[in-house]
Amino acid sequence: MALSGIEIFKYLPKTNCGKCGVPTCLAFAMSLAAGKAELAACPFVSAESKGKLEEASAPPIRPISIATGGKPLKIGGETVLYRHEKRFENPPGLAVVISDTMSDIEIGRRLKSLEEYVFNRVGATLRPELVVLKYQSGNPETYAALARRARTESDAGIILQCEDVDGCLAAAEACAERKPVLCAVTAANFDLVAPIAIDMALPVVARSNDFDGLAELTDRLVKLGVRDIILDSGARNLKQALADQVAIRRLALMKKFRLLGYPAIAFPCEMTDDPLKEALIASVMVAKYAGIIVLSDFKGETLFPLMVARMNLYADPQRPQTTAEGIYEINGPDENSPVAVTCNFSLTYFIVSGEIENTRVPAHLLIKDTEGLSVMTAWAAGKFGADNIAGFIKKSGIAAKVKHRKIIIPGYIAMESGGLEEELPGWEIMVGPREAAHLLSYLKTNWKS
Repeated sequence: MALSGIEIFKYLPKTNCGKCGVPTCLAFAMSLAAGKAELAACPFVSAESKGKLEEASAPPIRPISIATGGKPLKIGGETVLYRHEKRFENPPGLAVVISDTMSDIEIGRRLKSLEEYVFNRVGATLRPELVVLKYQSGNPETYAALARRARTESDAGIILQCEDVDGCLAAAEACAERKPVLCAVTAANFDLVAPIAIDMALPVVARSNDFDGLAELTDRLVKLGVRDIILDSGARNLKQALADQVAIRRLALMKKFRLLGYPAIAFPCEMTDDPLKEALIASVMVAKYAGIIVLSDFKGETLFPLMVARMNLYADPQRPQTTAEGIYEINGPDENSPVAVTCNFSLTYFIVSGEIENTRVPAHLLIKDTEGLSVMTAWAAGKFGADNIAGFIKKSGIAAKVKHRKIIIPGYIAMESGGLEEELPGWEIMVGPREAAHLLSYLKTNWKS
């Protein structure tokens, strides 16, 4: 059971030194209890207290870090069944399957897709993170060559889907610096594959067709020193996979059953041959509650919606979704194109930018940081008035991008136009429509380059 802030405070040094980033030990304890800080930030906590706190405050589902060529992928670490209770912590990784029997051209295409399918959305970068290398050739050298290609031609995390000890060992050595995940340790191959994970300090997937078997495998692995474990219940249809994912999460969170307190992996790629149905199954696994989701191939029309759904589900429900502050160029604007400004509430951004795209008018859209508040709410809170809008426009750099000095503000804050003219001498402040749907007629009537 997680400790409260007061219980954590008892183990802290109570020096109030501030070196952890907050002014007092009590505030630090509250941050720890809320999951907003890490114990390592305190330089003076004793080894004894650290051991007690780490054990008592460990999340019911163990967080696991999977190495990539860049920032590691974190999965697990979840503490709630429903995101409105707090939030979901670490989004699931998305993986593509590559077999060692595929042609060089196909292997290259799939590895390249990991770099090609990168999308920017409201200031966030969306991309897949993992590759599953499937051992089907029966030749360890061929499999090792594929592992080397995956290591050198992509920065993705690597999962070795192989239960043969020779194939596992050859591929693991070929990409050892990437710390590949061994998939899978089973009751049948435990004595052969588990030693590889122990010797090379690799994470593993434990696979069994029932929870008793999974618990037995994790118990044996932990006793041997393997703690980075991912669960595979063996389900290969949607109904059973969903039931298993929910049961694993409930057992870990509600029953505190530590032997199943690990993130799980799902294989929609093995549940259907229909790409659209596979994407549908994957979307269910994003919501309930896979840590890794394996797809047969990446296609933009199915991958992008999955990544957007993942981003939305793993956003903090207690905070409004925001767009990064800055200048957004829509429809290829030039130095004569109109300039509009609005707030950074994501819904506002999507509505306004979408309407501008529909007008086919090239435009610069300035997004002002209003801490996720909508136009009227931000205005009422003093975050979207003449003074702070003017300051943002001055520092944004838009003056260097356009020849004219005209800016369109939302119709809901028309009362700020006079103040903006005083704050921005030389600029013409144009009051836009109240509703974004009226932008087309407004621009045709009022904008002349």
